[in-house]
Amino acid sequence: MPNIFKKPTMSGHLWVIYTISILLLGFIWYYQWMLGLVMALFLAGSIFYSVRTEQNMINETEEYISTLSYRVKKVGEEALLEMPIGIVLYSEDFKIEWANPYMNKFTSQDTIVGEPLSDLSENLISNIKEDHSEVWLELDGYQLQTLVKRKERLLYFFDRTNQTKIHNLYQNEQTVLSIIFLDNYEEITQGMDDTAKSQINSQVTSILNKWANDYGIYLKRTSQERFIAVMNQEILDTLEASKFEILDEVRELITDQNVPLTLSFGIGVGPVSLPELGELAQSSLDLALGRGGDQVAIKDDTGKVRFYGGKTNPMEKRTRVRARVISHAMKELVKDSERVLIMGHKSPDMDAIGASVGILKIAQANQKKAAIVLNTDDIDTGVQRMIEEIEKDEDLWSNFITPEDAMELVTNETLLVVVDTHKPSLVIEEKLLNKTEHVVVIDHHRRAEEFISDPTLVYMEPYASSTAELVTELLEYQPKKLKLSMLEATSLLSGIIVDTKAFTLRTGSRTFDAASYLRSKGADTVLVQKFMKEDLDVYVKRSRLIEKANIYRDGIAISAGEHGESFGPVIIAQAADTLLTMTGIVCSFVISERKDGRIGISARSLGDVNVQVIMERMNGGGHLTNAATQLEDTTIEDAKALLQDIIDEYFGGGEEE
Repeated sequence: MPNIFKKPTMSGHLWVIYTISILLLGFIWYYQWMLGLVMALFLAGSIFYSVRTEQNMINETEEYISTLSYRVKKVGEEALLEMPIGIVLYSEDFKIEWANPYMNKFTSQDTIVGEPLSDLSENLISNIKEDHSEVWLELDGYQLQTLVKRKERLLYFFDRTNQTKIHNLYQNEQTVLSIIFLDNYEEITQGMDDTAKSQINSQVTSILNKWANDYGIYLKRTSQERFIAVMNQEILDTLEASKFEILDEVRELITDQNVPLTLSFGIGVGPVSLPELGELAQSSLDLALGRGGDQVAIKDDTGKVRFYGGKTNPMEKRTRVRARVISHAMKELVKDSERVLIMGHKSPDMDAIGASVGILKIAQANQKKAAIVLNTDDIDTGVQRMIEEIEKDEDLWSNFITPEDAMELVTNETLLVVVDTHKPSLVIEEKLLNKTEHVVVIDHHRRAEEFISDPTLVYMEPYASSTAELVTELLEYQPKKLKLSMLEATSLLSGIIVDTKAFTLRTGSRTFDAASYLRSKGADTVLVQKFMKEDLDVYVKRSRLIEKANIYRDGIAISAGEHGESFGPVIIAQAADTLLTMTGIVCSFVISERKDGRIGISARSLGDVNVQVIMERMNGGGHLTNAATQLEDTTIEDAKALLQDIIDEYFGGGEEE
């Protein structure tokens, strides 16, 4: 370091004092030379002492700075080589040019200089190129937090292994609360004697107690059909890895005795209080039961839900008592409203149109104005024939309005009835949901995570064949003066026939009761067949899809269309239905490009395979035997590969998300 203190210097204020002193000394010397001599000697001594003292201070300062500079340089060298932080310099082609000795702790190699960064982590280079300032990676068992200085081509590696272990320990020990419910317990034990009930209770309790002991879970029975289970996050992770095999174990044991008793789990997780965990668990259980039972629903504090199970056809358990109660509630809501608007899903099918017509009649039976929201530009061929027939009936057609007209009519006193869907993203006009506080949801699909917020009344029965069946039952308990025309009854019957594939799928005793009621009101089965007729070109297009079908697994057919050839959702669905009629086929999937550029997948099953579970993994949904999805930013080949992976996971006990 250059020495800037070579020449003696003196503070400015001292020079001023000495200058004044010399002037005074000259004045004194002129009048009293003896006194001036003494003063001159004193002034010279004072100047000599000041200069010497300041020079000593300068020398000490210079020595201190030199020592400090050396120490700082030494500390820098020590920090660079000995500090417990890994440091790596890399070249423009992402090769390691230099690394401090601490990096040897994270690798078994003698030196990593000259090696590519990909040797440390395969994703490190891609993260650097994407301008990530921080990257987490695992290296030989160490958890490393890596700070990236891209301009300097410099990496800092911080060992976070112990912190990660502590974090994981904290996460694993978090409390998890579960409510376990025996599905259909009351229904199936109604006609049993005490001995048979006791035997079932004993067997189920024995299985659950063994399961709890095996996994270290605290289990307590709170009623004949309900249990409380307390566990931690680590145990839950183990259960998820096993895909909750307890569901299969209980189902297989009970099925052997021809008693369809199954379990449903509602689980609450997250870093929240115990009361909040309880609310999450109860909410999860409601969701699992609303989807048909025989499954596990796990909800965390952010509201995200994961599902497992749900692979069996739910047992029909809705009662006429519930239908009568819902019908009465509907009547009161209609009477209290200013008007009623009815809306189905986008590209409505016959079930949505038929159910809408049924709700229209309920409103009219209670002397309220009502209208059905329909976008005539978004109608498929089959439904178009039904709409053309409705247009011939001026009284009925006058009750159909466009979404734009509905937006002008809706007020906060309007009752909005949503049929055949419960997802706000699927309704014809989502904005209507925000225009009124009175919303009723009537649907036969299993409940999904996405749901219309704060509905006034919900009538969801996944055990029903169709929404038209549910609405038909509601009509039976409306005022006796209600009269259905032939076309109105036929519309409802069409919805039932289409969704049941002419009473071959998802058909219970209540389905035939509803069809019988509609037939008694004049429903025309010949007209239904007219609605369901198809054009020759549609038949040819469907045949091209069917021709491309291949058997992926035993009884599972997958057909994928050609790139650049688009098909409508109806043709894709019809192709899946047709494949299901082939010998040996228990499940079918049809993949094709849609006119909107997305990839559509339609899935059908005879009931042995729950296609809704598979489609939900691909952000779709539907019913146990009838489901679909649409994928964006992908190709037919990628969609097919993803579908095959999910099918493989399903048959291995796959997860539903």
